[in-house]
Amino acid sequence: MKLTFISNYINHHQIPFCNCLYQELGEDFSFIQTEPMEEERVRMGWAVDAHAIPYVHLLYEEEEICRRLIDDCDLLLAGWMEKEELISARLGSGKPAIRISERIYREGQWKAVSPKGLIHKYKEHVRYRNKPVYLLCAGAYVASDFSLIHAYPGKKFRFGYFPEKKIYGSGELERMKGQGKEVQLVWAGRLMPLKHPEFVVRLGEDLKKKGYSFHIHLIGSGEMEETVKQDIQNRGLEDKITMYGFLDPARVRERMEKSHIHLFTSNHLEGWGAVVNEAMNSGCAVVANREAGAVPYLIEHGKNGMIYSGGSYEEFLGAVCFLMEHGEERRKMGENACQTIVSLWNAQNAAEQCLRFYDNWLQGKVEPPPEGPFSTAPVVWPGRRRG
Repeated sequence: MKLTFISNYINHHQIPFCNCLYQELGEDFSFIQTEPMEEERVRMGWAVDAHAIPYVHLLYEEEEICRRLIDDCDLLLAGWMEKEELISARLGSGKPAIRISERIYREGQWKAVSPKGLIHKYKEHVRYRNKPVYLLCAGAYVASDFSLIHAYPGKKFRFGYFPEKKIYGSGELERMKGQGKEVQLVWAGRLMPLKHPEFVVRLGEDLKKKGYSFHIHLIGSGEMEETVKQDIQNRGLEDKITMYGFLDPARVRERMEKSHIHLFTSNHLEGWGAVVNEAMNSGCAVVANREAGAVPYLIEHGKNGMIYSGGSYEEFLGAVCFLMEHGEERRKMGENACQTIVSLWNAQNAAEQCLRFYDNWLQGKVEPPPEGPFSTAPVVWPGRRRG
């Protein structure tokens, strides 16, 4: 079996999944990178040496080889790219292909009525509705976006991003987090409006007023950095909130492993949010906004994390306070969160389900697993609670 995965560029959120496919398929697996990584991502520590990864081919250096890999493969995985024409012939060929997509109407599903937009979406997606072209939804609200344009009927499955999975020994994470009374909270991401870092500062003030013993670790940089820093100073929270700026992914994970609670405050513009995977794997009890794409897939409220709705600060504060006051529930949620990643939402399982999907397709059937990657994606509408 020859499998080709094409996307804009390879990064540390995709490498574990690709490595698993490479371990199974060897030189029959290829990843095509269509463009260099943006400079901002490089500054964030996302850069990888693509030339050092044996299965990566760069479209802008070896276009002929890449086009051949697209046309000749048995299964094509197609992520986001500028040049749709690279894969259009392959998608219409009758050979199986799987699109991987985040939301297409992230800024509002009202955009689905745009005539110009509908023409573009027809060319890119809808015209393949009767072909063996399937959709992996990298976020819980992706299926609802595509249902509006009647694309991929009965062919939409759950997916996401799969950072490195770490396996911990018995009691290891508890030892890393320590037994002290001070609760450690962590927030990680770019300091920008869609991620609402101002919630963290407001939270720090409220927790201090309530007399909790805590410390917040704020990791990241961006356009709101100076505003957030000034806000911390104005509220007298320098002793309660530490700002780290950008850290490389390994150091972010180290901070998560030492923390009890992870704060995830991104709004509906967050397509996935791989820090949620990482924090759950690190045994954090995550408090997360349900508007972000990863949250409904990964978190079951009250079991392996806490979900607040509608971007409500009051619900967010209430969830954090619950975890501050209930140490055993907090510990259990962190334990369950880690198990969710280790047993289900990880690169190895995603790769196994991908290969299983192709084997089933060859036999003329599609049998999604009951949960996790490649399970049937329910249509979840933004702003509405699932019943």
